Amino acid sequence: MTTRLAKLSAALRTLRVEPQGEASGLSAVALNPSPSLTYLTGLRFHLSERPVVAIFTADAPPVIVLPALEMLKVIGLPYQVQTFPYPENPAEWEGVFRQAVQSLGLDGKRIGVEPRALRLLEFHHLQAGAPEAKFPDASALVSSLRIRKDAEEIAAMRRAVHVAQKALENTLVLIKIGMSEKELAAELTVQLLRSGSQPEMPFSPIVSSGPNSANPHAAPSERKLQPGDLLVIDWGATVDGYVSDLTRTFAVGEVEAEYHKIHQIVQAANAAGRAAASPGVPCGSVDKAARAVIEQAGYGLHFTHRTGHGIGIEGHEEPYMRGDNELLLEPGMAFTVEPGIYLPGRNGVRIEDNVVITEKGAACLSDMGRELRAVG
Repeated sequence: MTTRLAKLSAALRTLRVEPQGEASGLSAVALNPSPSLTYLTGLRFHLSERPVVAIFTADAPPVIVLPALEMLKVIGLPYQVQTFPYPENPAEWEGVFRQAVQSLGLDGKRIGVEPRALRLLEFHHLQAGAPEAKFPDASALVSSLRIRKDAEEIAAMRRAVHVAQKALENTLVLIKIGMSEKELAAELTVQLLRSGSQPEMPFSPIVSSGPNSANPHAAPSERKLQPGDLLVIDWGATVDGYVSDLTRTFAVGEVEAEYHKIHQIVQAANAAGRAAASPGVPCGSVDKAARAVIEQAGYGLHFTHRTGHGIGIEGHEEPYMRGDNELLLEPGMAFTVEPGIYLPGRNGVRIEDNVVITEKGAACLSDMGRELRAVG
């Protein structure tokens, strides 16, 4: 954590607003409970009615405003922090936030935030402490620290993949025709926990069958598995704070010839996307490589989403595998490759793997078979 905080401090020194500096700089970054806060500090707080904010500057220790009942979490940290605990009475909170912000001299300055994470609750307290401050989007700065995973992070992601694959294998033998999607999702969740996933998983498993499988983000329903269905299972595990995100498609009994065909096309698109990934290659090239296979087979209109997204401490983070994304891949970047074909009202296929860029190419963290296996 000390190294990560040092990198943030160095970045803020580069962006710091001096008296005659550019107005586009940043004097601080403020984060509420979020993956980014955990990444930088190792601290985990639940979002609740009690606000928590950490403020990072270039030259001072992090300042953390938190409930007094949470103080034990910040005792014994391997780095220095300045804490501003507040009592249970909400009427006293604003004054504590004002003290914290003013201790750093941030009124009138630019305090970067993550718009997707910061709630109005915390924002209003920050704003009350620095009414003349600006609060620009600092997502790109924070993402630039998180986007390249080190060896320890990659090892945790490998473990998360192993746990997820083991859990699904243990679940597949329990599948029976007539089982509902909800029942299957519940069993998979139990197996994920038994196999070693942390309870806070990256997302609830997607289990979709037949016509439901043509919806990429379908929620498990009471629909029962029937012969002739394709069954899409999109699942993941969390290990040591890092996640996996995988998808495989199965056949429930015998399925139509076209479903075998589209599965083979998606399997080839998945392989093409993984093969296109390498240092110095634009993210968009991964999407284009996978999409070209599906388009050339005549199913381009049925591939309705990007080819992938970054993974790490979150299930969705930078970088994103979109055709228009010119960001160049670098060693340590980790992401999914998950092309699909979705035939509305009929069936769908998706095959998803987790990939990390290496010095010479790309390594696939997942190795579960991608063939169309029959279940039930």
